[in-house]
Amino acid sequence: MIYTELLDSFHNLSIRLEYFKWPSKESMDRVLFITSHPDDECMFFGPVIHSIAQNLGSQIYLLCLSHGNYEKHGCKRRSELWEACKVLGIPEENITLFNCSQLPDDPNIEWKVQTIANIISNTVDSLDIQAVITFDREGVSQHPNHTAVYYATASLCLNSLLPKDCKLFTLDSVNTFRKYISLLDLLLTYLLSTYWCVLSFEEASNIRNAMRKHHSQMKWFRWLYIFCSRYMFINSLRKMTISDIELEFQIEDSH
Repeated sequence: MIYTELLDSFHNLSIRLEYFKWPSKESMDRVLFITSHPDDECMFFGPVIHSIAQNLGSQIYLLCLSHGNYEKHGCKRRSELWEACKVLGIPEENITLFNCSQLPDDPNIEWKVQTIANIISNTVDSLDIQAVITFDREGVSQHPNHTAVYYATASLCLNSLLPKDCKLFTLDSVNTFRKYISLLDLLLTYLLSTYWCVLSFEEASNIRNAMRKHHSQMKWFRWLYIFCSRYMFINSLRKMTISDIELEFQIEDSH
């Protein structure tokens, strides 16, 4: 009870500030979310999916690059993804799930950037996508499959292989402390982020309900995650330009 009241008080503060900050002049009728595994759409991108649907009325598409067979539950996880997307409001016909032998759900196997880039490019072109939203180079959890998606998408942008009117947004990764302080991360988000969306505890219940559809993944620590992680309430994002990507690649090369 106290926890809920605390979250709601922070949400009231967010309303007075701004709960959804997004580029006002951008055309985003068709938005593609690119994830690595079934459940990524809920665990990491739920607030921005909800906010774009509610505030922009965009047609939302999901490209998931593996069927999540790491624990041999691939068929079950496919069904769970469809059920979760139904809760999130993503139409069944807007979901693309890849089952590619070159992209197994395994953090120990390197995903080839060129393979991912080809899939993304074909999807963006075929769906006439105007904005792509995916992981940043830290991949939220530094999962290799997440970061590989960023590098593939960034390489397309860097080489001007995305349509000229297609924008690229990446989900901000934050440190472990910020990741698990839920709505208490509001002020830092407002101070440090370019674009953001914030959900109330009640609004975030939709994301929690979607995550619960991934029954095979609901181990004890994920129950803690859906109530404590900022990513169930807050998404902050950055619009990437070629200059931004070049700078990130230079920083990485220097290390």
